[in-house]
Amino acid sequence: MKITFISDTHTKHWELSEQLSGGDLLIHAGDLMNSGRTSNDISDFCKWFDGIDNYNHKIFIAGNHDRMFEDFQQKAMEIVNSFKTINYLQDDWIKVGDDESMVKIYGSPFQPWFYDWAFNLPRNGDELKDKWEQIPMDTDILITHGPAWGKVDRVKGQPQHLGCELLSERIKTIKPKIHVCGHIHSGYGYVFDGDTHYINASVLDEWYEFTQKPINVEWNPKTNKLEFLL
Repeated sequence: MKITFISDTHTKHWELSEQLSGGDLLIHAGDLMNSGRTSNDISDFCKWFDGIDNYNHKIFIAGNHDRMFEDFQQKAMEIVNSFKTINYLQDDWIKVGDDESMVKIYGSPFQPWFYDWAFNLPRNGDELKDKWEQIPMDTDILITHGPAWGKVDRVKGQPQHLGCELLSERIKTIKPKIHVCGHIHSGYGYVFDGDTHYINASVLDEWYEFTQKPINVEWNPKTNKLEFLL
């Protein structure tokens, strides 16, 4: 499967159009909005996402900036559902691919408390643990907005890990083949622990400038071999 990963476009998605080379699957890991209170931001993003015609499947989740998906979920989903070629996941899963390479993808926007933004739950609390317990054991690709603890989760130049400890524990249990996130912009990058490929796909830096490119890979779901493409 040829997959493109992006995240944290913050209303600048149109600037990415020429960088999306096409493939089997396009994944956006949240923060498509800025303040998160303007329905026009959702409409504009969905129009763009729906109009990308060189991928077989297009999937996105919300992030901490995407307040309308939490505060006015019905209105947000009315907009999303008016577009026919895109899939939104919120604590839900979808299967894509053919019989030879069918994969299960699960997405969730939740994260440990981060200021007063959307989809926050107390760090290390039971509510957040319950969210991660919902991730199915047979998940192949996991999409969360925030990173797991210790994996692509540090602001450049800072020593602190900002990811979720409980998510890290759940990933160690279920061992998804790929975990893609965003949220920590300068955490952009990749690490592999022998079981899971961890990808932070943020395309904007900490100053909301495009300094990071979409991540394109060729991935074998059976062997979990992953090759980066230019």
